[in-house]
Amino acid sequence: MKSKANTMAGLGLLLMPLIWIDPVTYLTLTVAGLSLGMLIFLIASGLTLIFGLMDVLNLAHAAFFAFGAYMGYTVLYLFNSWGWIEGASLWGSLWFLVVALGTAGLVGALLGVITERLVIQRVYGDHLMQLLVTVGVSFVMVEILKIIWGVNDEVVPIPLAFQDSFIIYGVFVEYFRVVAILLGVLVFAVLQFMLKKTKIGIIVRAGVENREIVQTTGYNINRIFTMVFALGAAFAAIGGTMMAIFNQAVDPGMGDQFLIFALIVVIIGGMGSVTGSFVGAIIVGLSFNYVAYLVPKMALGVNFMIMAIILLIRPKGLFGKE
Repeated sequence: MKSKANTMAGLGLLLMPLIWIDPVTYLTLTVAGLSLGMLIFLIASGLTLIFGLMDVLNLAHAAFFAFGAYMGYTVLYLFNSWGWIEGASLWGSLWFLVVALGTAGLVGALLGVITERLVIQRVYGDHLMQLLVTVGVSFVMVEILKIIWGVNDEVVPIPLAFQDSFIIYGVFVEYFRVVAILLGVLVFAVLQFMLKKTKIGIIVRAGVENREIVQTTGYNINRIFTMVFALGAAFAAIGGTMMAIFNQAVDPGMGDQFLIFALIVVIIGGMGSVTGSFVGAIIVGLSFNYVAYLVPKMALGVNFMIMAIILLIRPKGLFGKE
C-alpha cells in the first residue's frame, strides 16, 4: 500500500507541470530533471550507503565530492592539452569519461580509507562526534584541495560528443544527459544487488549491532567497514566528476552546495534507504527544473517545501523504516 501511494504521488509530481508548460518544453525539462536527479543520486548514494550500512553520519562527503570533481577535471584537462578531446567521437568521449570517473573513484576510495582508519573508527556509535569530526575533516580536505589546485574556478574541458544532442519527439537531448541517467540507474542496480544478493549487507549490519559476535564468526569487521566507507566515498567522487562535466566548471566550495541537495534527497527518501534516495533524487531533480522554469527564485526553496511536507506526513521519509 505504501509503495502504491508513493508511486501515485510520484506520477502526480511528474504530470502536474503539464498544466502550465507546453509538451515540448515539458519533455525537455523532464529529461534535464532526470539527469540532474541521477547526478544528485550519485552523491546521495554514498551518503546513504555509509549511513544505511554503517550507521555513520558523514559530512566529509562534500570534500570527497569536491576532490572527485577536481580529479575528473585534471584528467580531462590532460587529455585536452594533448589534443584528444576536441575531435573525439562518442565512443572516444565515453572512454575519456570512464578514465576520469575511474581516477576520481580510486582517489575517493583512497581518501575514504584514510578517513575511516584515522578518524571514523574512533567514533563509531556516537552520532554527535561523527558530525563534528567529519565536518572538521571536510574543512581540512578542502584546504588541501585549495593548496593543490588553487582557489579560483576552473573551466572543465568537455569531450566534443557530449556537447552534441539528438532529437526525439521534437526534443533536443544531449548525449551527456543520457549517460548521466544510465549511470545513475546502473549505480542503483549495483547497490541493490550488493545489499540484497550478497552477504556484505547482512555482515555489516550485524557488525553495527554487535561487532564482537561478527568477529568471532571469522569476519574481519574492521576491514569490511573500511571497504564500505571507501565505496561510499568513491561514489561521492564519481558524482563530483559527473557534476563537474554537467556544470562545465569546478570550484573549491562546490561540495557544500551539492551536499545540501544530497541531504534533502536522503531525508525525503528515508535515512539508509537506497531506493528512497533514488526516488528522492528524481523528485528533487524534476521539481528543481520545473520550478526553475516557472518561478526561478523558488527553485531551491521548493525542495525544502517538499521535504517538510513529506516529513509531516511520514517522519521517517518515503521509504524509511517505521
